[in-house]
Amino acid sequence: MAGPLMKRGAGARYRPMAEINVTPFVDVMLVLLIIFMVAAPMMTTGVPVDLPRTTAQPLNQEQEPLTISVDPQGRIFLQETEVPLEGLVAQLQAIARNQPAGTAAGSAQERRIFVRGDRAISYGRVMEVMGTISAGGFTRVALLAEQANPTARPPAPAAGARPNTPANPPARGQAPR
Repeated sequence: MAGPLMKRGAGARYRPMAEINVTPFVDVMLVLLIIFMVAAPMMTTGVPVDLPRTTAQPLNQEQEPLTISVDPQGRIFLQETEVPLEGLVAQLQAIARNQPAGTAAGSAQERRIFVRGDRAISYGRVMEVMGTISAGGFTRVALLAEQANPTARPPAPAAGARPNTPANPPARGQAPR
C-alpha cells in the first residue's frame, strides 16, 4: 500500500501520500547486520582442515596470531596463501619485519604462530613444518586442535580399516594407526 490517503476538503477526492515508510527497510537492515556480525567470525580461515579434538582450554592472546595450515594433501598455507616449505621462514621473517614496533608480543620473533594440521596427514609432515619454523628463530609456535565434546564418544574406525598389528603391519609410507 502507498499509505494513508489525504482528504482536501468537503467532497474532494482522496490522493495517495507521497512519503516512503522506511521502518520495514530499517528492520530488514538490522536483521542483516546481526546475521553478518554472527557469521563474520566463522569465516576467518579459508583452508579446509579437519582438526583433531582436545579437551584443553583455549589460550588468551593480545595480538592476532599467524596461522599456518597443512591440508590433507600436505600443502602448506600461510593464512590463506599457499607457500612452499622452503619459502615459509622467509615469508614469516618478512611479516615480522613489517610488524609495528612496540607491540605487546615484544620482539618480532615472539609473535604467536599457530600450526593447523589436518588429521589425515602424517604427524611427520606437521613436525617438519614446526621444525622449519623453529629453526627460523620463531619461538612461540603452537599446534591447534578442535575442542572436543566431553560427552562425545571417539569416532569409529573407517569402513575397511584394519588395525596395525604384527600380523597386519602398515603399508610402506603409511603412518601407523
